Amino acid sequence: MDQKPATIKEIAQRLNVSVSTVSRALHNHPSIGLRTKMQVQKLAEEMHYEPNQAAISFKQGKTFTIGVILPNLGEEFFSIAISGVEDIATKNNYTVLIGQSHDDTAREQQIVDTMRRHRVDGLIVSLSTTTNNYDHFEQLKNYHIPVVFFDRVPDRADFYTVSCNLENSSVELVDWLVNAGHKRIGFIKGPDTLMHSNQRLEGYKTGLKKHKLKTDASLVVHTDLSKLKTQEAIHKLLALKDRPTAIIAFNDYIALEAIRYTRNQGLKINKDVYFVSYANLPITSYLDDKPLASVEQFPYQQAEKAADILFRLIQSKGEDTTIPHRVLLDSKVVVFTDKK
Repeated sequence: MDQKPATIKEIAQRLNVSVSTVSRALHNHPSIGLRTKMQVQKLAEEMHYEPNQAAISFKQGKTFTIGVILPNLGEEFFSIAISGVEDIATKNNYTVLIGQSHDDTAREQQIVDTMRRHRVDGLIVSLSTTTNNYDHFEQLKNYHIPVVFFDRVPDRADFYTVSCNLENSSVELVDWLVNAGHKRIGFIKGPDTLMHSNQRLEGYKTGLKKHKLKTDASLVVHTDLSKLKTQEAIHKLLALKDRPTAIIAFNDYIALEAIRYTRNQGLKINKDVYFVSYANLPITSYLDDKPLASVEQFPYQQAEKAADILFRLIQSKGEDTTIPHRVLLDSKVVVFTDKK
């Protein structure tokens, strides 16, 4: 049977010394003689002593844990992002608790409440597609728990956010398609609740205007990111009498579902209909039918920066006025032939 870890009190009783002497010896306090330190530390090791993390947390007013709430770890984008958070957390000797909202606001609210009750020192969040009210995050201010959002961020100046500039890259996608000879360019838009959905759309419109092409409302369709809604969206585009020769999809997952549907209609991918998208997921490089170009959104760097900001907020207790509220990273259009 495994031996139960000893307490400071048990070590003190074995050595017939005070609890404070044992505590100081374990922390190498200069008031304790070398012989006593060695005796205490040797016995502590033999008795499998482990520091009481709860007591340490209470004394320091920290739990040395942060929470991360993501839509879905099954998406490669977010699994890459977690690595960025964990690397910064490890450097700060912190543990990371992870929750998945699965694009459900009620579940997101429940996870926030659970992490609050577990006294996390801060939160990093990428919003659910259905979230349009931020009261559950506002309430964390009452508990002095800072929050930093990344990628899917609220359009609010009072929150700390890290995201990519997708409007400029959307213009570049249109440039690339027009230069490839396309004038009928479809656009699959994401949920209106996501700020990036509108940024993508604005870039698309700006790109068309740049090339003196009119925005045709029939070429803009919507998806809530579900398989069914994506199929309905691509069906609308392909059913047009003058269908688009190229389509910009909300992200690589949406593009791949649209590609599958298009292929099943007997059309040749990137011949009859060209596809480009966002996220630049590594998995697409292994597929035969894939987007010809995708916008790199740097999930690791976004999450890493969000974690860096969070720890600055934790360490300064929110009093560092030099911490930026809004960090906007440059995204990058990657043509498939450029992928490694």
